[in-house]
Amino acid sequence: MGQGGQPRRAQAYDGELGAAVERAQDGDESAFAVAYRIVQPGLLGYLRGLVGDDAEDVASDAWLEISRDLGRFKGDGAGFRGWTATIARHRALDHLRRQRVRPRASALESDLLELPGPHSTHDQALESLSTERALDLVRGLPRDQAEAVLLRVVVGLDGPAAARVLGKRPGAVRTAAHRGLKRLARQLGAESVTDDAPRTLGESK
Repeated sequence: MGQGGQPRRAQAYDGELGAAVERAQDGDESAFAVAYRIVQPGLLGYLRGLVGDDAEDVASDAWLEISRDLGRFKGDGAGFRGWTATIARHRALDHLRRQRVRPRASALESDLLELPGPHSTHDQALESLSTERALDLVRGLPRDQAEAVLLRVVVGLDGPAAARVLGKRPGAVRTAAHRGLKRLARQLGAESVTDDAPRTLGESK
């Protein structure tokens, strides 16, 4: 699934990612490159939401730390995405502290415009973000909501994983993501978005 057509949601690549990480831990440099290609787009989108135009530099710092500490990672593909997002967030917050500026949701245009096509109610809700007006609204979300939406949508983490990255309870992250998407949907007047759509965000089995 997800082969040969439009890029699919990040979760579709978790099997391939987990296998690549395992090989990379055994010293396979080409496997590390595969893991990088799978993870980097979402990671960069998340960092753009936090540090704007400095995302590339912060991502480079994060990948240096990821490669250095790769041997200590234990988990599967989804776990690796969460682990890398946590490292990237720490590097972003360090960067922002140095600059003494508050994290902001900015420079999201390309990331949101390149969201995968709808595969479920959740994706249909997110599809409505692909307008200029919606992008302005995303930048105007409170930070907790913007970051929860970024981790769920751009990085593709599930609720518990996003909560671990943010150091919050899953319920708090689920609520923030729900409120952020609901607020966007209400302001957009998106016909395809119902009150039920954002509520599925981050719910675990």
